[in-house]
Amino acid sequence: MALRKVLQDPNPKLRKKSRPVTEITPHIHELLDDMLETMREDEGVGLAAPQVGVLRRVVVIEIEDRVYELINPEIISSEGEQTGREACLSVEDRMGIVTRPKKVTVKALDRNGNEQIIEGEDLLARCLCHELDHLDGILYIDKMIREVDPEGEEGEDEEE
Repeated sequence: MALRKVLQDPNPKLRKKSRPVTEITPHIHELLDDMLETMREDEGVGLAAPQVGVLRRVVVIEIEDRVYELINPEIISSEGEQTGREACLSVEDRMGIVTRPKKVTVKALDRNGNEQIIEGEDLLARCLCHELDHLDGILYIDKMIREVDPEGEEGEDEEE
């Protein structure tokens, strides 16, 4: 495993649409491992392959000691609405208020090529939407309602 450099906005690679993974190879396993190590080192909860300069549809998320490795993920359903704070490893020193679905269901392949269905609510739903947006060249700042001080009070969240 190795740490990879996280690209920063306005790097043009962050705005490109990622290509599907057509074959799960040792290179994809290495990418997943490196992304997880990089995300942990930077104290993130999610990382998409474009953020490390690889334009493939690959995402890692770690919430509450559970790791999600997603290859070719797609949202197959969503419901409800939540509004709250978001930040991004590719947009340093900024934070904003974003509205996302409260619950999402995602279909993806795991590292062994097996199809998996992930149902996420609240933080997991927010992370899934945030990371899948990266695969289409969308950053949270594109959907931001307003910017907030990253050092501000937690009370600024607007959960609905």
